[in-house]
Amino acid sequence: MPKVLTGLDVLVAQDFAPLRGMRVGLVTHPAAVDSQLRQAIELFAAAPKVKLAAIFGPEHGVLGQAQDLIAVAGGASKQSAAVAVHSLYGATAASLRPTREQLAGLDALVIDLQDIGSRYYTFQATMKYCLEAALPLGLRVFVLDRPNPLGGDAVEGPAVRKGFESFVSAPDLATRHGLTMGELAMLYTSELKLDGGELHVVPCEGWKRAQHFDETGLPWVLPSPNMPAADTALVYPGQCLIEGTNLSEGRGTTRPFELCGAPWLDAAKLARRMDDEKLPGVKFRAAWFRPTFQKHAGQDCGGVQLHVTDRAAFQPVRTSLALLAAMREMSGRNFAWRTEVYEFVRDPIAIDLLFGSARERTHLESGKPWRDLLAAWATEEAAFAHRRHTALLYE
Repeated sequence: MPKVLTGLDVLVAQDFAPLRGMRVGLVTHPAAVDSQLRQAIELFAAAPKVKLAAIFGPEHGVLGQAQDLIAVAGGASKQSAAVAVHSLYGATAASLRPTREQLAGLDALVIDLQDIGSRYYTFQATMKYCLEAALPLGLRVFVLDRPNPLGGDAVEGPAVRKGFESFVSAPDLATRHGLTMGELAMLYTSELKLDGGELHVVPCEGWKRAQHFDETGLPWVLPSPNMPAADTALVYPGQCLIEGTNLSEGRGTTRPFELCGAPWLDAAKLARRMDDEKLPGVKFRAAWFRPTFQKHAGQDCGGVQLHVTDRAAFQPVRTSLALLAAMREMSGRNFAWRTEVYEFVRDPIAIDLLFGSARERTHLESGKPWRDLLAAWATEEAAFAHRRHTALLYE
């Protein structure tokens, strides 16, 4: 028996009593499993006196097979053939939100998605859009909660400024927000003043804020193709920033986000430089890798692998800010910011959407030390920590 029960486990133990007699839409993906690795779709399809009427898939799809930034089509469910699947990550920005027609006839919308605790991991933005669509129509929304794999104590990273909202910066959260999906749902519903329907969070049982995922006893199911392990989630809140550049964030390798670099970088020199920064809780190993797809596919890249040695002390967003500054400087004219359309937005560019403003990019471009940004970050982190307080569900 796991130490922690997810909201799905709790609902199954209740024999789906809160949903009896309802026509239900389910927002879900492969990581939505109970402690016995049974998928949510399978359990809802067999639930007594509950009609599974629609399935909604987030980025990467209901089956979790699609890479990042790849549009997913709707259609019939492979797990429950009689139920239509609606994609919430199609070819247009409008596809990110469920439509009135897709929600028609439902009594409740149930959301069961495994987040990983970072603002730009898009499942929490999908939940926000679902709340905005469903609650004003008078639907009941049930969020089946799951642990934040990074724990819930730490808050880190800058705020999102007006004009920089996108799918990776839909809400103004700290980059590492330290909240569960249920807590985020409560925060959004309160702050956005979403009336009409009702929000019900089915909390986890037994989870404490200080717990990381490997302390829960729950099985890890990769929530997206490049999140293969809980160790990947530890570094992701910082390392996803590298998506906003022409450097490789390790996609196309077996250790995405833990590895990063480029064909022109000197791995040993970069590792020495990063170790000289004496960043807490992390070591940098010089590494060469050859991505099989995406950036620099088929080319040998020099870079580093991040090894987290003390996850309580590790600060992923500050670490990757330092790493980005070093790699940009060492790259010289080879370096470029990513300028193509990113998450349906061309302007602002990707790195500004990821940081939440242009401040960090222009600071690095000016040649100023990366640590000069930290005083402003500390103020914004404290403000968010205060703001989130009323939404906290767990000790």
